[in-house]
Amino acid sequence: MHHPTRREFLKLAAAGCAGAAALASSEIEAAPEPADKNRQPNILFLMTDQHRFDCLGCYGNSVIKTPNLDRIARDGIRFTSAYSSTPSCTPARAALLTGLNPWHHGQLGFGQVAQRYAFEMPRVLHNAGYYTFAIGKLHYHPQRNYHGFDGALLDESGRVQTPGFESDYRKWFRENAPGLNPDATGLTWNDYRARAYALPEELHPTRWTGRNAVEFIEKYNRKQPFFLKVSFARPHSPYDPPKRFMDMYDPNAVPAPHVGKWAAKYASGDPSDPNSWHGDFSLDVVRKSRQGYYGSVSFIDEQIGLILAALEKRGLLDDTLILFLSDHGDMTGDHHLWRKTYAYEASAHIPMLLRWPKSMGSKQRRGTTASQVVELRDVLPTFLDAAGVSAKVKLDGASLLDVVRGKADDWREYLDLEHTICYSPQNHWNALTDGRWKYIYHAHDGSQQLFDLSKDPGELCDLASDSKFAPELKKWRNRLIGFLAERGPEWVKNGDLVPRTEKMLYSPNYPQSAG
Repeated sequence: MHHPTRREFLKLAAAGCAGAAALASSEIEAAPEPADKNRQPNILFLMTDQHRFDCLGCYGNSVIKTPNLDRIARDGIRFTSAYSSTPSCTPARAALLTGLNPWHHGQLGFGQVAQRYAFEMPRVLHNAGYYTFAIGKLHYHPQRNYHGFDGALLDESGRVQTPGFESDYRKWFRENAPGLNPDATGLTWNDYRARAYALPEELHPTRWTGRNAVEFIEKYNRKQPFFLKVSFARPHSPYDPPKRFMDMYDPNAVPAPHVGKWAAKYASGDPSDPNSWHGDFSLDVVRKSRQGYYGSVSFIDEQIGLILAALEKRGLLDDTLILFLSDHGDMTGDHHLWRKTYAYEASAHIPMLLRWPKSMGSKQRRGTTASQVVELRDVLPTFLDAAGVSAKVKLDGASLLDVVRGKADDWREYLDLEHTICYSPQNHWNALTDGRWKYIYHAHDGSQQLFDLSKDPGELCDLASDSKFAPELKKWRNRLIGFLAERGPEWVKNGDLVPRTEKMLYSPNYPQSAG
């Protein structure tokens, strides 16, 4: 079988790029209309997958190179206490769609995003006058269920969960790189290992996603404002950046993992299983994994720079609300844990950056930080606020623009976190945090943990058994009791928390029959 030379490949890539542009433009182009400076702002929703909060330069990481995301922070506001309440892919997306907490949207762990919610982001924004389009990963069910997006170009990694499904990225790859294997790098979708991408970087899904986002902006010519979601499938494993991004980092220079004494129980693991969720596989292995992870982040950052440049070239940057975040984090070896679904900072704490249009004012807030504890449920209310429309149903989230305006005096005092059983019966928990303290209740055996994040951001010291912190522990346990009381006696009985050994993936609020 003939494999194309690099020169042949570049010709194919150019043709493939044109083909992708034709697909996008067929769905987005319309007759030119005069600009209306008083119209609703465009909304650009930039999203990464499994991106730790501390893997951005603007969050204090001096090793990682993210100049374009740092620019968004410099021109906007950075949220220092942003979280994903149910830190795995699908429940995070349910929160984004609905503006609700896990119990209210119904997904308490890694299951299927419901086929339809009563009130969901793309559909509401479409009805508010936006042209809604998504590029990259959606992770919905069925896989061509767009939840109100007017169109989409999908990269769903290797998932084929709907019969006959082929993602737009895989189709483009098949047509423009015949004879090549998109998975040639040889890593799995939950792999802790890292290695450089085995194919020309023009074929990488990160590049495909960025290129299509740029083309959308370059060709957009509709009267109505756009809501564009650009959802990168990385830095979620495989940690497979192109070689130039892998080589950008010396593995010995990346930060070593945080490992608390309480995490010794996770040290044993099987290094021969690339999908291991726990194990101490040596400092060298962790640093090699982080080398690939950091390279994946920087590759995405380059694409975001191209997207920002396209907005500037069209004169749209200052008329566009930009929100960047991730669905959850990645342990990458912290506390001998890998992947996500944990209450710990590397898994549940996410980056969140907001840049607003000039017309919204608040110039003095640009380049600042906000300490309010915020979450994915706050995204839909933010976009509705920017669009000038109100929710017709009660949402659990609030508009981040209230923080920008300085009108957040009644912001939530603390945030709920949780995940039902995943990987192991022992990984089953509920938690609360206010950005300083974090309380974790482990449902399988009723054990608990308490961390002072202000003094111990790496969660090295579990204070739950320290008598000096007994009043603090009691305060947070009582708060969790109060929060969970609405769920009934399986959760709270006789005024106290109840251990739970059974998995409960969906709450009674999950819209199972919604079509």
